[in-house]
Amino acid sequence: MDRQIDYRHLESLIALLTVARLGRYTAAAAVLGVNHSTISRRIDALQKAMGGHLLTHTPNGWELTDLGRRAMASAEAIEQAVAAISTEEEDSPALSGHVRLAAPDAFSAHLAAPALAKLQAKHPQLVFEIVSETTRARQTRTGMDLEIVIGQPNVRKAASTKLMDYELRLYATAEYLAAHGTPQQLSDLAGHSLNYYIDTALTVDKLDEATSHLPPMHRAISSTSIAVQYAATMNHAGLGLLPVFLSKHYPNLIPVLHEQFSYRSEYWLVGREEALRSKAVQATVRALNDAAANDAWFILPFGEQVPN
Repeated sequence: MDRQIDYRHLESLIALLTVARLGRYTAAAAVLGVNHSTISRRIDALQKAMGGHLLTHTPNGWELTDLGRRAMASAEAIEQAVAAISTEEEDSPALSGHVRLAAPDAFSAHLAAPALAKLQAKHPQLVFEIVSETTRARQTRTGMDLEIVIGQPNVRKAASTKLMDYELRLYATAEYLAAHGTPQQLSDLAGHSLNYYIDTALTVDKLDEATSHLPPMHRAISSTSIAVQYAATMNHAGLGLLPVFLSKHYPNLIPVLHEQFSYRSEYWLVGREEALRSKAVQATVRALNDAAANDAWFILPFGEQVPN
């Protein structure tokens, strides 16, 4: 007699798949639209059915055991089968799923969001969450499928690829320079104010290193947000150490000492093995790589007129 299928295990396998990719029960619960205890209950039921632990808790988050990897293969097969059902055209399979991305705010707003909007238009069943943050790549599982970080990361159990290079240079408004004078050499910067990241909140070595090539400067308006740094600079609060890919589009920002100073950095993409096996995540990676390769920055209308 055929063994009866317990269809409750289907939900349990999808719960396992999501926890394996995100590393956290709470993140998996948010993606699946259930609470933490439901995820825990489903995985406990699956562990009892399979006779062993599927996940182990480590300093890096929840990781699959050998038995868990066997279950993961079944979960991925179910995911692919469900995706095949919703295929609209044989040569153009539909994508669905929930992809979570952490990235610095300039990258998030001006490259990631536009690129993923185009991908989502092609595949309406895709859902994206973009967490805007500027931090180094974490060793722990953060509940994210992908991370975009500044500078080459040093991570374990993860793949990292460079997306693109970019430059930081100094800018100011004509009003600021008229009031405070135009620096003629780097040593002149000591008498000027700088709008940049908050020193005590900055954890990214590359961004911290950028100011080490400048003389000590009074901090005018500091922020963890690049948008705030732009707003401060455009409103004449001081010099801004800003990315060229945005600043060159704002005519009221005047280059300062560009022939003497620039600082090069780069964006890197980090993804862990379990997440990168997802077709939705793979499509996300391709979209971000294509946008980076084509220098496809979307420049928001920041406004050319600012108050005097």
